[in-house]
Parts: sequence; structure tokens; C-alpha cells
Amino acid sequence: MQVLVRDNNVEQALRVLKKKLQREGVFREMKARRSYEKPSERRTREKAEAIRRARKAARKQAQREGLIAAPKRVERPARSPRPAQAR
Repeated sequence: MQVLVRDNNVEQALRVLKKKLQREGVFREMKARRSYEKPSERRTREKAEAIRRARKAARKQAQREGLIAAPKRVERPARSPRPAQAR
């Protein structure tokens, strides 16, 4: 994994790296590997995850087909544009 550091802004590069690692699931995997997981527990967890994914996919499909109502969208106030940064 690679992150570019622009204008010696290491803090921003770290934020980007952390977000990429989070998206890839690295932190979740590190937490899971801290202790031993019995094979039976692993199978149970993976089966529960598969069921959760299938239910989520079925719910999204039903929303697309109009069988169930989509969740209400939260209206957020418009943000003011950021001031231009000196480069």
C-alpha cells in the first residue's frame, strides 16, 4: 500500500493511510489475530457474516424493486466552501 506525501504534510498522509487500511479491513484482522480462534468458532462467525451479507443484499434488492421503502435521507445543511490554501 502506498500513500503520497504532498507538501511535507505527513499528518494528511497518515489520515489517508489509516482510511485505506480501515477500508481493507487490516485493523479488524489484526484484532481477530490477537487471540486464537477455534475452528468451530471460526465457522460459526463466518456463517453469521455470510447470513448478514445475504440479508443486506436481499434488503437492497427489495428496495431497488420498490417492495420495501428506502430509509429516510437526512437533510444536511449546505457547507460553505473552504478557503483556498496557499501552495
